[in-house]
Amino acid sequence: MPDDLDLDRLVHEPGRLAILTVLSSVGNADFTFLLQVTGLTKGNLSSHLSKLEDAGLLAIDKRFVHKKSHTTATLTALGRRRIAAHWDQLDRLKALATRRPAT
Repeated sequence: MPDDLDLDRLVHEPGRLAILTVLSSVGNADFTFLLQVTGLTKGNLSSHLSKLEDAGLLAIDKRFVHKKSHTTATLTALGRRRIAAHWDQLDRLKALATRRPAT
């Protein structure tokens, strides 16, 4: 299989792709904001954030603000590179799909 068809499975999963796309635009976001913009459930969002943090694509900061838990996710440099590479790869796939065969 050509390299152009090998998608980054960690990034390409729809929930994680949504999280990384949002964070690539805003840099960092709190848990509540990510819930709203991604439409994920609390459990799914938490699971995806953990996987992305374990892979080094984002950093999680958990603290208490006015006695309430506050979680913020921040895209790391590696995360920024991986999401950019993913979008570039999708552009290459699109270009492959629109090429006309030589006749």
